[in-house]
Amino acid sequence: MFTSGLQHVAAMYAGVVAPPMIVGPAVGLSAMETAFLMGASLFTAGLATLLQTIGFWKVGARLPFVNGVSFAGVTPMIAIGKDRGADGIAVIFGAVIVAGLLGFLLTPYFSRLVRFFPPVVTGTVITLIGVSLLPVAFNWSQGGDSTAAGYGSLRNICMAAFTLAVVLVLRRVLRGFLQQIAILLGLAVGTLVAIPLNMTDFDALKSADLIGFPTPFHFGAPQFEIAAIVSMCIVMLVCMTESTADMLALGRIVDRPADRRTIEGGLRADTLGSALSPVFNGFMCSAFAQNIGLVAMTKVRSRFVVAAGGGILILLGLFPVAASVIALVPLPVLGGAGIVLFGSVAASGIQTLAAAALEKGENAVIVAVSLGVGMIPIAAPAFYHSFPKDLLVVLDSGISTGCITAILLNLAFNHLGRKASTAGSTADAESHPTATGTTATGTTATTVPETTAGEPVAGPGH
Repeated sequence: MFTSGLQHVAAMYAGVVAPPMIVGPAVGLSAMETAFLMGASLFTAGLATLLQTIGFWKVGARLPFVNGVSFAGVTPMIAIGKDRGADGIAVIFGAVIVAGLLGFLLTPYFSRLVRFFPPVVTGTVITLIGVSLLPVAFNWSQGGDSTAAGYGSLRNICMAAFTLAVVLVLRRVLRGFLQQIAILLGLAVGTLVAIPLNMTDFDALKSADLIGFPTPFHFGAPQFEIAAIVSMCIVMLVCMTESTADMLALGRIVDRPADRRTIEGGLRADTLGSALSPVFNGFMCSAFAQNIGLVAMTKVRSRFVVAAGGGILILLGLFPVAASVIALVPLPVLGGAGIVLFGSVAASGIQTLAAAALEKGENAVIVAVSLGVGMIPIAAPAFYHSFPKDLLVVLDSGISTGCITAILLNLAFNHLGRKASTAGSTADAESHPTATGTTATGTTATTVPETTAGEPVAGPGH
């Protein structure tokens, strides 16, 4: 359990520490203060993960679901706190607290949207999640810092390719538990090979403190500014949309389709974790899709394994020297492993689309347009440069734009204004599982069976 949990931590570590690494210098924090933010982010990611996996009352999806700092908030947080130092961080924390509490109150209403996420929508969004994450793996493979001298060098790319090859070989030749931790073993082998090549930085390990608790409100009491609050509330809605799609994806992978109650509990954990995070100097929390890929690849579906990962994250936050050991893994090594992880997510989406009856109605058009819109921020990052900055929070997220497009098109083609025809009646009947009754044509509609989780069986309307 510990080793499998550590594998989840290794897969998500770079994603957790990257936002504070970016935001800290942008708002004017020193290197020491930025390092403190990184430790706090690990600690709060662990707390949020335990809320999701173990949970209490009606909080938590109780799925192998990893939570951490959301990338969606990086750009608006920089805009809020740029060059304001500790005051800027205090304003960011105040806005995140309000956004988290508002999201917690909206959760019961937001979770009812699950019926608008049939396989044609979820398959599209899951595919977009994987495709959207792949550029992150490619960036890591090149070195992670586009301003560095060795960015994109042959050495970095070869190291990423070597790690990818090691993971694939281990998956092919190993069996049982060792096969399940092939990603972790690949990261270890890649790091060991990187040491004599001077690709591993030991400075963080040398300067790290043995123990360091993230003191509550280390940067001062939170400050509340209307513009900052509005901006972070928009980010919260984006995170809730992405988390809903992630829960649906994970539910299918672990053969426990996420019903409304599961999604409601998961969103409560997301939003409550986000509201508590600034108390310990952390940022907004949301689902980590790369860990869904790890679950899909290893087939280790126990939520307690991920809970163990959450405990490890808390320990890393409390013992900076331990966190520095994980930080020894070079980004090119993470990039090589990331190609497998993120590609697994996209493959899960394609598998879901295979059950979405694309040959019926306009489902193929829904997928085609949604994927096209969702790919815009990936293929053409400057596409929306003329739009208002407040809209970029949503538009720059291919997952969010693709998800919204898929939902709207599914409503337009499969729900609204259906013609009184056999095909239309069948699609509506399967899109809305109800007791036996009459359709728009007056004929008897067949009851659509439900799974044990309450999710309707996929059909043409989905």
